[in-house]
Amino acid sequence: MSRVLGEAVDRVGEEVQVERGALGPLQFWRGQSRYVVGELLDSWLETAPWWQRDAGVGGASADLVAPREVWRVEAVRAGRSRMDFAGVFDLSWDASANRWWLVRVHD
Repeated sequence: MSRVLGEAVDRVGEEVQVERGALGPLQFWRGQSRYVVGELLDSWLETAPWWQRDAGVGGASADLVAPREVWRVEAVRAGRSRMDFAGVFDLSWDASANRWWLVRVHD
């Protein structure tokens, strides 16, 4: 089961700070909490749903067709044991806005 964060009419999810390495995210911060990526599980490109773009005049906006990188990672809160506290998170890089988003948390 997964939870999608945020409201569809407002934003994709929760903005996070991410340190990225050559292969993908290495760690990310949610508020004051730091999460260390233990494993990169998957990655893909996706286009934002039409209802999450800004209303534009005169046709499709660039945001509608601009793909976003999504990384599924297994991460653990810094200082905790991976065996007991690991979670699976989907992080999305929005190059047009120069921002990272936490878009899903898998239970």
